[in-house]
Parts: sequence; C-alpha cells; structure tokens
Amino acid sequence: MALLITHKCTNCDMCEPECPNQAISMGDDIYVIDPDLCTECVGHYEIPTCQKVCPINNCIITDPEHVETNDQLWEKFVLIHHADELEEA
Repeated sequence: MALLITHKCTNCDMCEPECPNQAISMGDDIYVIDPDLCTECVGHYEIPTCQKVCPINNCIITDPEHVETNDQLWEKFVLIHHADELEEA
C-alpha cells in the first residue's frame, strides 16, 4: 500500500527529506506521495518514517486507491533500489 497525505497537512517540511525513496514532493497545495515510489518504508524501516516524523495525527494514512501486499512492497523496493544490479545480472 502506498501512503497518502491528507488535507490535514500543514506543509511543515518534516516528511519530504525523511523519505528513503524520494516519493514525497510538494504538490499544488500540500505535500503528495508518489504511489509508484512509496514502499511504506519496507526495506528501510519498520514504521513509515513520514508517519513517524509527522506532527499531525492521522495526516498520513494508507491510500485506499493503492493497496499492496507486503510482498508487493518488497518487490517495489527491489526494483527501486536494485534496478542497476538487476540489469547487470
């Protein structure tokens, strides 16, 4: 599952630099998460780091439009971070 930043976002700038996948960027009004890059920090941390650093409760939630299994998140992590190694193999 990708995560989603809700309208509760205050643009505090805490989440964007913490994302290990560079999935968070500034949208038109608030920060947004690219579901193609979000692995919910699978492969990096036990808890999604954006949720951990966000000062607003329930501001970053599971995106109901992008539901993925843990296995799918691991596959996405491998594709994002090991694409060069896979191409060389």
